[in-house]
Amino acid sequence: MTKNYQVKALTGAEASAEAMRQIAPDVVPLYPITPQTQIVEVYSQFVADGIVDSELVRCESEHSVMSVGIGASSAGARVMTATSSQGLAFMFEPIFIASALRVPIVMNLVNRSLAGPINIHCDHADGMAVRDSGWIQVYSETAQEAYENTLMAVRIAEHPDVQLPVMVCQDGFITSHSLVNVNIYDDEQVKVFVGNYNPRDTLLNSENPISVGTLDFYDYFFEHKKQNFDAMENAKRVIKEIQEEFSGISGKNYGFVEKYHTDDAEHIVVAMSSACGILKGAVDDLRKQGKKVGLLKIILFRPFPELEVAQALKNAKSVIVLERVSGNGAYSPLYSEISAALYHYQNKPKMVNYVFGLGGRNFGHKDALNIFAEFEKLDGEFLDQNNKLRYYGVRE
Repeated sequence: MTKNYQVKALTGAEASAEAMRQIAPDVVPLYPITPQTQIVEVYSQFVADGIVDSELVRCESEHSVMSVGIGASSAGARVMTATSSQGLAFMFEPIFIASALRVPIVMNLVNRSLAGPINIHCDHADGMAVRDSGWIQVYSETAQEAYENTLMAVRIAEHPDVQLPVMVCQDGFITSHSLVNVNIYDDEQVKVFVGNYNPRDTLLNSENPISVGTLDFYDYFFEHKKQNFDAMENAKRVIKEIQEEFSGISGKNYGFVEKYHTDDAEHIVVAMSSACGILKGAVDDLRKQGKKVGLLKIILFRPFPELEVAQALKNAKSVIVLERVSGNGAYSPLYSEISAALYHYQNKPKMVNYVFGLGGRNFGHKDALNIFAEFEKLDGEFLDQNNKLRYYGVRE
């Protein structure tokens, strides 16, 4: 394959801004918040330098950011933005409205703990707080994935069989502020891939007038919610098609999950985002010792790929679901989804839910090896309701 990219040293946030530069959205409502700020800061510089011709709207709050985004998208504009943590929480009301109104906004979410206590570092509490808001959610392990997922997200969101907003997630500071080499694909190739946004119905189309955001009572509300569900189901097919098309540019194979030595694995860790790179290193070391371990990386969290997950895990002896968010009064969200995915299978692995890394608590190679060592403790152990949810790395 002919080289069609330029290698740039970028942070994850800068990589996302590069994707936005190549997409050149019509409208970018923005408000800074750590650790997302660098995305809109870099993109603002692109606009100031005349590299792109986007309309920047500097809002007074994140609630206004999403409200402006909804209005602009309803009027037919291609809209992108970014946020983190409390910013996403401040958007909570219009986040649900965006999906209900089927506006295909793409938002980079740099994952950060939700206060309190006040914390600016990474966990997945923000994304999980809105997991059932009707937005597609994609999680990125690396800056490269954050860049590529953003490019694909625009096509996914705007597809006529989907028309749903998309969050592209990356880990705050761990990914967003780490400087790495990123392959930035040829501008013209990306431009052709992304294409133009040509919505069927817009507020500014006087020949086919529509109303947006009207009162929706019980006579139609139920049906409209079912349409949102159907769009999420359609998204699985559309995402596969767009991933396959983008492979022509990147030369990579994509999927809803990444199976790392899972085919013959007896013990599998399931995780998302940046921790997966560290876990892969542990898998490599343990494989050299003859241990049949593997990693299942979840890339697409909404819609949840239950079939792909179940097929990857159903023959394992035991599974640890490692999640960077706590389940208060219940298991953590990823564990619950995987349990449901495996429910109808007669042969199921033993499963344990581990919470780790809250508020940016470090997770390194030694920690990854320790997590895999926990499988030895699970062999023959009776897992009752009091020991299925465990905390790794917390000081008692």
